[in-house]
Amino acid sequence: MPVQEQLPLLDAILETWRANLDKDFTAYRNHCCRMLKVALALRDCDADEQRKLQIAAAFHDLGIWSDGTVDYLPPSVLRARQYLQQQGLAHWQDEIEAMIDLHHKLRRVEHASPLVELFRKADLVDVSLGLVRFGLSRSQVAAIRGAFPNAGFHKRLLALAKTWFATHPLSPPPFLKW
Repeated sequence: MPVQEQLPLLDAILETWRANLDKDFTAYRNHCCRMLKVALALRDCDADEQRKLQIAAAFHDLGIWSDGTVDYLPPSVLRARQYLQQQGLAHWQDEIEAMIDLHHKLRRVEHASPLVELFRKADLVDVSLGLVRFGLSRSQVAAIRGAFPNAGFHKRLLALAKTWFATHPLSPPPFLKW
């Protein structure tokens, strides 16, 4: 089955942040798209769940660019909260905030919403370049990666990590959670 490349809600949200994302726009968009496609390959989701995943994806790492920080989870959560309130979706706030806040948790997430753990897994599949697949085949991950090229996303992550560890050599980055 071909990978659908159009994600209108994600694209509409990201378009409002294009200036902040600047030269990293395509890299971040494609990372979000890969995450979403991995999530949908791991679990069938209804229309509302797909909307929640797109909103969480759009904001999950945004604080890197919106606030210029490696400690980006709090500003990413804040930006998502503001968006949800503006859209009349405040009733989704707790779930989407948990998706964003816990997406770098190193252990399985126990949460009332299965989307929180699904989102964590999807991010890990992409960040690990498909080394971690949670049961997806190499060909499934390769098809997703082929549809949404890296465009320098992992290179950007390495640059951020280098910056962090240069000034905090013995401390884990603030976004990691046990």
